[in-house]
Amino acid sequence: MSTSAIQPAQERGLHRFALALAGLVVLLIAAGALVKSKEAGLSVPDWPLSYGSLNPPRWWTIENVRAEHGHRLIAGTVALLTIVLALQFRRREPRAWVRRIAYLAVAAVFTQALLGGITVLTFLPPAVSVSHAGLAQLFLGLVVTLAMVTSPLWMRADFTLHREVARRRLARLATSLTGLVYVQILLGAVMRHTGAGLAIADFPLVFGGLVPPRLDNGVGIHYAHRLGALLVLGLVTALVWQVLRRFREERALVVPAVTTAILVAVQIGLGGAVVLTSRAVAPNTVHVAVGALVFASSLAMTLCSWRCVRVLERSAAAATPERAESLELREAAS
Repeated sequence: MSTSAIQPAQERGLHRFALALAGLVVLLIAAGALVKSKEAGLSVPDWPLSYGSLNPPRWWTIENVRAEHGHRLIAGTVALLTIVLALQFRRREPRAWVRRIAYLAVAAVFTQALLGGITVLTFLPPAVSVSHAGLAQLFLGLVVTLAMVTSPLWMRADFTLHREVARRRLARLATSLTGLVYVQILLGAVMRHTGAGLAIADFPLVFGGLVPPRLDNGVGIHYAHRLGALLVLGLVTALVWQVLRRFREERALVVPAVTTAILVAVQIGLGGAVVLTSRAVAPNTVHVAVGALVFASSLAMTLCSWRCVRVLERSAAAATPERAESLELREAAS
């Protein structure tokens, strides 16, 4: 069934629901970062209950318990809303591949909850904690994808049809950026959970220079994270240059590209603040949250770029009966 089979009101409802859930997932990631920033991960020592209760009395009066139990409450809310969203997609979404993404989001959020429980019950081993952080970003990516593919822009697909080769290059560049941002987030998680956040205590220099005089595990992880930030900055600069030079007229590409660039600049500044304040709670927490926003915006850019390419394929196929028939068969199979 084609995407046009979805009624406009249904489109808007699914899109807004998914968009709101994506925002709540970013809040959940920030809440998890707050728990780590306060080192409050074991302030509630049992799981799935909290001190033997779903909602222990006066939990909000103790700072670290408030952070950890509040994180659990947000996580529970996100899990319930993800189930509701998947049910809505099952009932109202005609595209099978989109419904599968919604079901995968449900699987991801429950796996994430299980990893969170294992983290507590095994006393915060770094490998499990990093996996917990990495899966959180993948779950965010699934929800962002659901929001994008139900957006009015995606449904209209009224992109200007030109420069096919340039568009493919742009899509590949955006994909590379998203992959690099995810790797950078994983490096940051390894750095936080292995205690390497202050292995290099100055910024923007490294022990007063550009290259560390020694490399042990902590310094190596921290330095790799800084080099990753420079690579991300270089890629996003190239991406924005391509968009503004070739596709300035298309808001669907300009907005996510510029937004990602701004967020990357803010994120680098926050990274410096984390070091210079000796990992103060506020910049440390916001740094993780903005990292999630960078990943979400770069993913949105990637999805928009490939959507443009697909529209061009359809336009070219419509001009050639053989290609049109091939495209129809591929869409029927999906």
